[in-house]
Amino acid sequence: MENVFGLIGEKLGHSISPEIHSKIFQKTNYNGKYYIFEIEKENLENSFKGFKLLKIGGLNVTIPYKSSVIPFMDEISSEAKAIGAINTIRFSNGKCYGYNTDYYGFGYMMERANVTPRSKSAYVLGDGGATKAIIKYLVDNGAESISIVSRHKESTRENKEFKDYNILSYDELKDIKCKDIVINCTPCGMYPNIDSTPIDKNIISKFDVALDIIYNPSETLFLKIARELGLKGENGLSMLVGQAVYAQEIFRGEKLDKTLIDDICEEIAVNY
Repeated sequence: MENVFGLIGEKLGHSISPEIHSKIFQKTNYNGKYYIFEIEKENLENSFKGFKLLKIGGLNVTIPYKSSVIPFMDEISSEAKAIGAINTIRFSNGKCYGYNTDYYGFGYMMERANVTPRSKSAYVLGDGGATKAIIKYLVDNGAESISIVSRHKESTRENKEFKDYNILSYDELKDIKCKDIVINCTPCGMYPNIDSTPIDKNIISKFDVALDIIYNPSETLFLKIARELGLKGENGLSMLVGQAVYAQEIFRGEKLDKTLIDDICEEIAVNY
């Protein structure tokens, strides 16, 4: 069953991961199968034992298990270890290997937007699971300063993983001078709540680049305002597809043509 893969999480009814991976299989002439596995927290460890016995090829991991699966790994990649979260698992010779391809997916998203973080100031909205991978990428690629904007400033400040960064409330964000990059890592503006935005026009206007990891709708209100103000912008579909392509490289132990990402993004985007 080395050609069998899947996604584990708690509630996965709206996931488009099977569609993305099926397109990767089709475009690379690979005879693979991709399934969704909804798992209750109390069954997580036993489920892993089952996956290992079945000798499947690998798994993707989504909330709320990106950190919970770490104890089950035999080896963890350097970026996943630094981020403290795993979204891709490869099974090989009875062992589990953990990786984080959100890191690489976000990098592709920035490339697609023709944006580099080097020597730039970045403001990350939200402190959820994706935030850690995005901050790690920004640090590794030379961002001059990184600020995290949180609705729960004090609890975010107490999180040791964020101790090296400036933590702001949304009220404090109103007082900043003009900056470079703002990244929405919150669900604000996601379908069906498409009339909401994490920050208003006055704050968005202080930036040159606006990135949103939401992909549904394809243009959130946050990105619509940014576009009307003349900012560079990009939604999260390229990050989602990008991390999937990188995951397939890990599963299969081979390099895939990155033009796959753009091709699949174009095919899926028509639905949003």
